[in-house]
Amino acid sequence: MAELVYPPVIATAKAMFRVLDLRIKVEGEQHIPRQGGAVIASNHVSYLDFIFCGLGAQPARRLVRFMAKKSVFDHRISGPLMRGMRHIPVDRNAGIASYREALAKLKDGEVVGVFPEATISRSFTVKELKTGAARMAHSAKVPLIPMAIWGTQRLWTKGRPRTLTRRHLPITILIGEPVPTQRDQEAVTAELHATLSALVDRAQRDYPDVPAGSDDAWWQPAHLGGSAPTPQEAAALDDAAPAR
Repeated sequence: MAELVYPPVIATAKAMFRVLDLRIKVEGEQHIPRQGGAVIASNHVSYLDFIFCGLGAQPARRLVRFMAKKSVFDHRISGPLMRGMRHIPVDRNAGIASYREALAKLKDGEVVGVFPEATISRSFTVKELKTGAARMAHSAKVPLIPMAIWGTQRLWTKGRPRTLTRRHLPITILIGEPVPTQRDQEAVTAELHATLSALVDRAQRDYPDVPAGSDDAWWQPAHLGGSAPTPQEAAALDDAAPAR
């Protein structure tokens, strides 16, 4: 089936990156296979992570089909784009259907993108992971590839105003070696968590920018001296969110 929507969307995104002069660093792109199925499992710090996660697969000339919540597909603007790019809607009340669709795409040789934390991490550290990414990769017998995204939270993240026109911003995309999946899925998920955490930590410590004063420290994790919530504080905020 011809790709009528995805390539123009990618071209538009790249044009915007050039206009904003975003300083995008991609490292480890050789770990994404140029053909055959694969699961990309990324950390989640921004509403825009899927764009940059997809960009990380571009050197391998792969289009990533992302699993995203159903409400995004129901939106009058994003819905047609998401369906046109053949992303996978996730209805949390009927998750087995989206799992089966993702599995079918993997077995057809597609790359599926997953954010195994399920929601954005307010602490900008890697939260507890769901086991779905490991289970899919194991069942489809495809590589499970960890990816770390850093810097995107400065454009748009949970609890902060959008700054989509910010210029000259560094964005880091680090891709790790595939995590072996032919074993207990809890063990696979634990290794994926450790690998993602190490990649995110490296991206944070090597990041070329530092906060411009205490008012700008919100995007830096607490353990590196920033004012982002600690993982415990972030968990409390997440627990309180449904009540609000």
